[in-house]
Amino acid sequence: MERVIYLDNNATTKVDDAVIEEMTPYFGQWYGNPSSMHSFGGRVAKSIQEARGRIAELLGCQADEIIFTSGGTESNNTAIHGTLAAYPRKRKIITTRVEHPAVLSPCRQLEQQGYEIYELSVDRQGRLNADELAEVLDDNTALVSIMYANNETGVIFPIEEIGALCRARGVPFHTDAVQAVGKVPIRLKDSTIDMLSLSGHKIHAPKGIGVLFVRRGVRLVPFILGGHQESGRRGGTENVPGIVGLGKAAQLAQQYLNDENTRVRALRDALEAKILATCPDSMVNGDRRNRLPNTLNVSFEYVEGESILMLLNQFGICASSGSACTSGSLEPSHVMRAMGVPFTAAHGSVRFSLSRFTTQEEVDFVGEKIGPIIHRLRELSPFVKSA
Repeated sequence: MERVIYLDNNATTKVDDAVIEEMTPYFGQWYGNPSSMHSFGGRVAKSIQEARGRIAELLGCQADEIIFTSGGTESNNTAIHGTLAAYPRKRKIITTRVEHPAVLSPCRQLEQQGYEIYELSVDRQGRLNADELAEVLDDNTALVSIMYANNETGVIFPIEEIGALCRARGVPFHTDAVQAVGKVPIRLKDSTIDMLSLSGHKIHAPKGIGVLFVRRGVRLVPFILGGHQESGRRGGTENVPGIVGLGKAAQLAQQYLNDENTRVRALRDALEAKILATCPDSMVNGDRRNRLPNTLNVSFEYVEGESILMLLNQFGICASSGSACTSGSLEPSHVMRAMGVPFTAAHGSVRFSLSRFTTQEEVDFVGEKIGPIIHRLRELSPFVKSA
């Protein structure tokens, strides 16, 4: 296998070897159905409860507040649709312009069905103004769903302030914390958050497993109906290997939380400094003082993000672009547009997202290659000549 330098951890993460090891027996040895009455199935059910406890410890909540899902998308959809079903007379949802599509897409579909969807704005640094939320909260609001940290920029929102506003008005508050869990400390017991989504494959667990935290007493109608699994809150035979793996990943995330906020942060900052020093006309997108420790989003003016990624890929470097090819034309991401990033920079936005597996050597290698790549692309760019 060719050398891979993986700096796309906000997209997905490597499954930790310790997680794989813990999951393996549940494919062939402990394969029973946890709902079965016999002791063989009971042994599996016990493992699920152990994993639930590990996740609750990471989140600082009670084990019975954890609902296992297929991932962040299902968790978000469950929070949205389940809350609307619990409050059928309320027809308004408040979210933001920079949410993940797993929140924006169901909200916009609901808008077509007659619901009022209000999307809060962000400033040039990607920051949210809680005062805008206070102005639009009303008695018709069924749910406020605002991400904990943005997946493209890493900007962290004032979640507790938002939750306090919602609680004062008696409005349920959900946060998509897929990017935040395992990177910043979260203690839900002392929080104003009513519901929280997380996804296993963002914290070195496998794909296809996630969690929705639902605080005791919060009204939520089940989104997936079937059996009595998850105390009747989510039907379907449990993904036992995935649950066990997520439990182990949660345990490891708690163990490595300090590493994320020290060593990984320092590597991110070193990469940022190298890029800004060697690439003129580049800028960091997002609030540099209040963001996830692993995330760096940079715009390189006068070049396209996809071209940068293609040349990085030739060196085995994996990153992602803030642009998407839509209807045959290159469009900046909705996050860059909402932030008002200039057109000449928005097309050239690249996200580098690190993990606990990222090394100093890898960061040094990327820092060495990025300057010549940007210089080469700008020599070919018609925008530079006309600037």
